[in-house]
Amino acid sequence: MQARDVLIRGGTVADGTGAEPVPADVLIRGGRITAVNAPGRISVDHVPVLDASGLVVAPGFIDVHSHADNAPLLAEDDTSKILQGITTEVTGNCGFSLAPVRPASAQDFASFTRRIYPQMDFTWSDWEEFTAVTDARGHVTNMAPLVGHGTLRIAVLGTAAITPDAAQMRTMCRELERALEGGAFGMSTGLIYPPAVFSESDELVQLARCLGPDRPYASHMRGEGSLLFSSIDETLGIGEQSGCRVHISHLKAMGRPQWGRMPEALGRIHHAADRGVRVTKDIYPYAASSTMLTALLPPPFLADGNEGVLARLESAAERERLATLMTSGVPGWESNAEAVGWDGIMIAHSRSHRYDGRTLGEIARAEGCSPLDTYVRILREERLEATMVLFSMDEDDVRTAFADRDTMVGTDGLPPGTGGKPHPRMFGTFPRILGEYVREHHVLPLGEAIRRMTSLPCTVFGIPERGLIRAGYIADLVAFDAGSVNHETNYRDPVRHPSGISWVMQQGHMTVAGNSYLGPRRGRRLTPAA
Repeated sequence: MQARDVLIRGGTVADGTGAEPVPADVLIRGGRITAVNAPGRISVDHVPVLDASGLVVAPGFIDVHSHADNAPLLAEDDTSKILQGITTEVTGNCGFSLAPVRPASAQDFASFTRRIYPQMDFTWSDWEEFTAVTDARGHVTNMAPLVGHGTLRIAVLGTAAITPDAAQMRTMCRELERALEGGAFGMSTGLIYPPAVFSESDELVQLARCLGPDRPYASHMRGEGSLLFSSIDETLGIGEQSGCRVHISHLKAMGRPQWGRMPEALGRIHHAADRGVRVTKDIYPYAASSTMLTALLPPPFLADGNEGVLARLESAAERERLATLMTSGVPGWESNAEAVGWDGIMIAHSRSHRYDGRTLGEIARAEGCSPLDTYVRILREERLEATMVLFSMDEDDVRTAFADRDTMVGTDGLPPGTGGKPHPRMFGTFPRILGEYVREHHVLPLGEAIRRMTSLPCTVFGIPERGLIRAGYIADLVAFDAGSVNHETNYRDPVRHPSGISWVMQQGHMTVAGNSYLGPRRGRRLTPAA
């Protein structure tokens, strides 16, 4: 359906450039912005007027760190992002994309995805087949997909703790190049997760070289607590050696010993940028993180897929070994359980939903067991299909990171469709930035915050024709009340609509009004800017 022409009148326009918002009218024709001018300066006949009095009108927000790769496959529309003003999501993060899948390792890949994704029927193998399936199902928001290093590794090497030989490296590079040719925007890594946890820097450099100078290497680094500084150095070194653009995913300082050290971390990043490394990063505005429950296990327990992990957890001797490793540690691995404590780990989703919303410490005390035994039992009972929230950060560090140059915003929302009690960032990241970080704490001026959420991501990730309110650009827009926009943070009751988002427009079509999604699915899979 052709978008109707409309004149947005009376609003205050934050155009995405970083300039402070100013009163302006915006004319939209055929789904594109055709004029932006001072109030009353656009004169047209027979064009409906949309009154935006009292509202800020901004480009649709860009979520640079999403895990909603499966959203098109769901029967229900995933409205968690569009209702907070997000019109484009960068998916395939943390090394997890849903393609390519090779027949020899397809079962391993399918079982691995069930640790964090709802059940899926894999009817595709290569990147082109996957995108054809998702395009046919339709997208609520626009998707700018990355290809995951972990997915590439499973496709070529399976889930074993091995180093690729020259032939296997060539195969991984070919699969990466095929995905890039098929429209992938770059590559991501998740270096705390299997099988990527078994990779070495040389492997990552070789793959990053395939990206060329403009496609981003987006990394969930090897460590974000005790290994934060060595992980930053590794990530920046990969950028230097490969010549690619580097993006640090969800920059954080996890665990109390690291609190207050964010300026030191940023200093390392600035030093690299000053010597020519193109580096950016993103944050989400919360002091808790979230990921799969198996991420608490040390690397020796993560090899050989779900069956290998479960076999170790079902062995009394291996459980004794696990208790030793969780206490003594493993070189090159940081223990999140040690960093945050068992009372700082809440089950967000479990396959049976028996444990959702309770911490491992609470469950252990109620059952009269040790926290580690409780953790192992839950993994075994739930067949590894569980996620968690970790209360691990100091919010002052998060604000410091957001205030820093070239920091963007990502929800890091886990895949939709699993139920449970997902981290509230899935529903409220962008309204919380605007309410808590901009209005209440003045971390950044509003215009600059909007730039971090719109045009800067488009520049870094190569997202075309979006991110600015400028003539010729696609009319993906959001309007919000700057005085009330926010999202209530409640980890045990997180599924709440944000406040203050008045409407969202996609290609000139109104798709959200108030807290109601109007549909239908008007997003599309984007391809990188030339």
